[in-house]
Amino acid sequence: QVQLVESGGGLVQAGDSLTLTCAASGFEFLWYTMGWYRQAPGKQREMVATVRNTGDADYADSVIGRFSITRDNAKSTVTLHMNNLKSEDTGRYYCNQHIKFPNGDNWGQGTQVTVSS
Repeated sequence: QVQLVESGGGLVQAGDSLTLTCAASGFEFLWYTMGWYRQAPGKQREMVATVRNTGDADYADSVIGRFSITRDNAKSTVTLHMNNLKSEDTGRYYCNQHIKFPNGDNWGQGTQVTVSS
């Protein structure tokens, strides 16, 4: 059974940093491109960053230069380092296999990030 547990969110001020962690289990982690996604109130879920099993990453234009995604294949974890946070980064952040975005299953509870300006 696929399980994805996100943690690390919180309430921060603009310009602060946060690190989100996703612990994955129940599937062959190394086989999948993993990603972080976010959903703001009233908006659709959007891709924030993805990382292939090689470590190569892609980012949404809005976070380039501020966010960094990494993965630890031995521990089956995906980490999102977020710097210089802005109010528009506010939302609930989820991790998942990229193949499940946007309408697949196995979405976890997510972790809330709130950035006050």
